[in-house]
Amino acid sequence: MSASEVGHPIVDEPQPLPVRWGDAELARLTTMVKQRSLFYWKGPQTEALYEAFRRRYPLTYCFATSSGSAALHVAVAALRLQPGDEVIVPAITDMGSVIGILYQQAVPVFADLEPGTYNLDPADVRRRITPKTRAIMPVHLAGNPCDMQALMALAREHRLAVIEDCAQAWGARWQGEPVGLQGDLACYSFNEFKHVSCGDGGVVGTNRDALGRGLGKWGDKFYDREAGGRDPLELAPNYRISEPQAAVATAQLGKLEEIVTARVRAGSQLLAELDGTSGLRLPMIRRGDTHSFWFFLLRLEPGHFRVSRDEFAAALNAEGVSCTAGYIPRPVYQYPVFQNHNFFGGHWPIREFGLTQMDYRTVHCPEAEAILKDSIKLTINEAMGEAYVAKVARAVRVVAERAQRRAGVTG
Repeated sequence: MSASEVGHPIVDEPQPLPVRWGDAELARLTTMVKQRSLFYWKGPQTEALYEAFRRRYPLTYCFATSSGSAALHVAVAALRLQPGDEVIVPAITDMGSVIGILYQQAVPVFADLEPGTYNLDPADVRRRITPKTRAIMPVHLAGNPCDMQALMALAREHRLAVIEDCAQAWGARWQGEPVGLQGDLACYSFNEFKHVSCGDGGVVGTNRDALGRGLGKWGDKFYDREAGGRDPLELAPNYRISEPQAAVATAQLGKLEEIVTARVRAGSQLLAELDGTSGLRLPMIRRGDTHSFWFFLLRLEPGHFRVSRDEFAAALNAEGVSCTAGYIPRPVYQYPVFQNHNFFGGHWPIREFGLTQMDYRTVHCPEAEAILKDSIKLTINEAMGEAYVAKVARAVRVVAERAQRRAGVTG
């Protein structure tokens, strides 16, 4: 199934690509280069970024960072975790979700995913809670909101903090409310490949006074910019954003609603046109939520097709569909760095000192492993019009039908 069986691809035009940067970004950068300073503190571009961000995400305390990973590290550090404390994270996520946990000498505890939303399974989160658990980190994967009602109930029951990783979920809404407003802290990314981008950058925010006062210190060497001076009380990295980054990010936020509206339209069209296709398991969105479709992940029913997942994806490529087989290559706990506990020069000090018994070689999240074995990631972007998406959907249906015929599947 590696080549189109009709002689020419069903998607017979190049994938539309959005023009991501233009006059709005240039205008801000032009103003920025006339400034006396490009330092973030009270910088006009960074202050404008906070204003634009809060209009969409009303978080009282915010700190703009050099990356989304940095924002997550700041959030973890603000919790003042002790060595050996545990943070529950999904088994499918980016390394950026767990780097800060490890650097703060805490322990990422991987929990399994729901089969349809690809987000944290609250039932498995409950099973993973121990006396050492201090926080849960829901990741709104691909822009699909997590079950925040269930996760927040667990957090309240066990007195746990919640850090929402919203890096892939710009514009997503949980029960009509922007994601990031339910937990104790929320983190966002302006990485090159996100809905809105300044190349790299991020924001961490909170409405919790106890966490918000001094939040920025955790990304600014613990310097007190309000009082002045360089006399830090605690250890913290330098994760400050720069004025050029902030200028571009501010302009990008002005386009957020338009970008998300287009992606929601394209993703919803794909869902509608693929609904009922035999052998396909489509992403599940909870009633009342808005999926902002950073990408579109579908799954193949086990045993339904004779061809493999990789062959199915290759057939889609042959039909002109932009897609990849799977998402990340394996669950994060199976990465070599985790399997070897190779976090600090070949060592994991807190394990060697007896502060944790975690052994990632024994971790098993069956649903996460299954998702990565039978999923196909379809590209979504804001430039894809209705006609183009219709061709993509038709190509997926045709490839599925051919694969079923080969397998002798009927009905």
